[in-house]
Amino acid sequence: MRELLLVKYGEIYLKGLNRPYFMHALVERVKQAVKDLGGKVWLYDARIFVEGASDMTECIRRVTRVFGVHSVCPARALDKADFAAICENAAEMMASKRGTFKVDSRRSDKTYPMTSPEMNAEIGGYILDRNPDLTVDVKTPEHRLNVEIRDECYLYSEVIMAVGGMPVGTGGKACLLLSGGIDSPVAGYMIAKRGVELVAVHYFSYPYTGEQAKQKVLDLAKILSEYCCGIKVYVVPFTDIQMQIHEKCHEEYTTLIMRRFMMRIAERIAEKEECGALITGESLGQVASQTMEALNTTNMVVKMPVFRPLIGFDKSDIIAYAQKIGTYETSSLPYEDCCTVFTPRHPATKPKMNIVLSSESRLEGDRLIEEAIANTEIVKF
Repeated sequence: MRELLLVKYGEIYLKGLNRPYFMHALVERVKQAVKDLGGKVWLYDARIFVEGASDMTECIRRVTRVFGVHSVCPARALDKADFAAICENAAEMMASKRGTFKVDSRRSDKTYPMTSPEMNAEIGGYILDRNPDLTVDVKTPEHRLNVEIRDECYLYSEVIMAVGGMPVGTGGKACLLLSGGIDSPVAGYMIAKRGVELVAVHYFSYPYTGEQAKQKVLDLAKILSEYCCGIKVYVVPFTDIQMQIHEKCHEEYTTLIMRRFMMRIAERIAEKEECGALITGESLGQVASQTMEALNTTNMVVKMPVFRPLIGFDKSDIIAYAQKIGTYETSSLPYEDCCTVFTPRHPATKPKMNIVLSSESRLEGDRLIEEAIANTEIVKF
């Protein structure tokens, strides 16, 4: 008998002839997630297996965070020819259970001498003989013992749900505008879940925002990296740009013009990283710069598509999602980011393009962008 993890995938089942491509990508992501824990990861007969990790609890935690994984099952692998050992191990696994149960057998190996109903009856009877606290309920059991006959026999009674989605990298690559707030990490997570590799851009306005604010963003990136199997963060110095905007532009337009510069810089970095889209955490109407008119104004300065997965979310929905993925506590730390610097008292919600363009004409836009990109710091997780 050997103990290992049986890893199941979900949406990949819907793929046709290109399913092997997605399967290979998922296996590689699982390998990457558990690499420093040792052990072996392999694919056999529509299942991924992980065996021999130095810390199985940590291994389970990591694998359940790999996009593309539907669930993880701590399992026992046995010689499928030794039916007595199968029954004995099944009884051991159910020894602490109370209430109702069911045995659910499946045969990938159709040459196996027993049918699935026969295995259900034999193993279930063996369990009942040794555990008087259990009764059979085939419709709504409280406990389920799964038996899979493949190259070996695999027994498991626990199914740990994972994040689902698609393997990172199979959906292309995109650039996330990552602030220290609640929204943008959630937006990045949601797009990465669809198989998109992330590159992040953060705008840092020292000394108006300090090292703690910068570290907060890097901590958020690190959390995202566990789901994405790594992430690269561009930390862009933004102080000079914000100062010029504050000094030379109409006050009610400063936030909007700042957002336009952010989009321009993000697109330049995205092109360098061969990304196909930008990602923001904007939600329609949440703040003045996120009205329909304001979003259209920021979209005008880029050619790439802009993904806004939170566009129809209430703030409470976003907070709940942040709590679920583990970013909320870090996002809530009281360190301001550049978006809160020089905030106008009455920001424009229905901007007029002639005022926007007039304001921007007073700035040394190209020089400011070039200098900001040239002095960007890159941090990898």
